[in-house]
Formats: sequence, C-alpha cells, structure tokens
Amino acid sequence: MEESSSDTNAQIVYFSHGGGPLPILGDEGHKAMVKFMLKLPDQLHKPDLVLVISAHWEEKTATLLGAEKPVMFYDYYGFPAQAYEIQYPAPGSPAAAKRIVEILEKNHVPAKIDSQRGFDHGLFIPLKLMYPEADIPCLQLSLIAGLNPATHIALGKALRELRDENILVIGSGFSFHNMRAFSWESKAEPDLANDAFQNWLIETCTGGFTETEREQRLVDWSKAPAARYCHPREEHLLPLHVCQGIAEKPAKLIFDDLILGKRAIAFKW
Repeated sequence: MEESSSDTNAQIVYFSHGGGPLPILGDEGHKAMVKFMLKLPDQLHKPDLVLVISAHWEEKTATLLGAEKPVMFYDYYGFPAQAYEIQYPAPGSPAAAKRIVEILEKNHVPAKIDSQRGFDHGLFIPLKLMYPEADIPCLQLSLIAGLNPATHIALGKALRELRDENILVIGSGFSFHNMRAFSWESKAEPDLANDAFQNWLIETCTGGFTETEREQRLVDWSKAPAARYCHPREEHLLPLHVCQGIAEKPAKLIFDDLILGKRAIAFKW
C-alpha cells in the first residue's frame, strides 16, 4: 500500500546498497537486501525526481551530476563480464541539477555541476531493483572531501526546501562497511561489535532526542560502540548525515537484516 502522505512531499531513505554489482548477479548474501529493495517502492509514492547521495563520489565541492543522459560508471573491479554490461538508462535532469546548485549556494554551501560523470553503482544497483523501468529522472550528489560529519549534516540542512517537492532523496551507503569483515561466502556468524554499532545507530536515528541532540550524536559518531570497526572509513555512513540534515525529525527503521553475513539497516523519514 502506498503512503497516504501528499504526493508533493519529499521522501527520504538511507539504505545499504550492497557489495558492488552482487545484488544484481544473484549473490546469496544479498537475498534479504534484494527482497527489501524490490518491495521498497510499495512504501513510497512515485517521485518526479530521484536524488542519490552516493558513498562512491567525493569532491572538494558539493557536486551535482549534470548529464542529460548519464552513462554507466562501473566503479568496481574483478567481477564477471556481466557486471560491466548492466544498464540503467534513466534520464538525468540538468535543469534540476542547476536548481539544486542554486539552492545550495543560496544557503552558503559552495556547489558545482559535473556534466560528464555517469551513474555509479550506488545509484544504478538499488534503482535497477526499485524502479526497473528507469523512467524517473535521476541525479547524484557527491560527498564533500574531508568527510566531516558536521559538514554533511549542514549539506542536508541546505537542501531542506526540497522537502516540499515530490523528490525521493536516497542516502546510498552501507551501515556496516568493513571490507575485511564481510563474509564473502555469506556465512553469518555472531558479531557483537557489528550489533553494538547498529543498535546505537537505530537509537540515534529513531529515538526521542531533540534534533540538536540527534545531530550531535551523529557528529560524534566515531565515539559510538565499535564505530571504527564498522566504518574504518566513513564514506558509507555520511549519506545518512545528509538525509538526517534534510529530514529534521526521527527516522523509522525499515530494514534490519544480513548483507554479506553482516547486520545492516535502513531508515525512512
């Protein structure tokens, strides 16, 4: 059943997009994630535009993808040939990219457009599952080099006027991203450190904090239990900070299961 909220309101989700192209290639360790992605549009109204904050794009200045017909950017290596044949021919939206740059700069966040870069797998893997028709214009927004958590909450805050539009904002990352700890054979074993951080993240994003308290917890995320075990480098967590900055309210937990043998979660605002 679709959400009953107005079709003019933005929808915001943060989720774990899986390991490279493996969700599309039928990997056993992604079964729960694939099932979730296939059904996620049932919780949403169809947007006029999808804006993806991808963990796989970092720039010195916040950058919007500005191509009219973005190519595929296969930003992974060592996979079978079919991984480099995946297509997601959704249109871009140069006009929306220009408008979002103007919104950011109006709110004192320097921004620019890259008209050459293509869709990376942080966009085309989940959206190929969610909206296989590829009929919704899609944009990507980069992270900002330096990966400062407060900077990314501020980036989200600068985009708050988008909440009045029929846009789907996706923070495409991974709530657990320790490449050495994943089970590439998809064998799930107890991992108390993984659980500790996921539980802290759920409490932070869904709990009864003031927004100031919630933002401060996210700024100080590296002090959370097992934080650096789950995120040796934080690029897969920071799309969540952008989403929280936009949303300015508690999230709802919509996924809590195993991906590549590790517990990962997803939120919707």
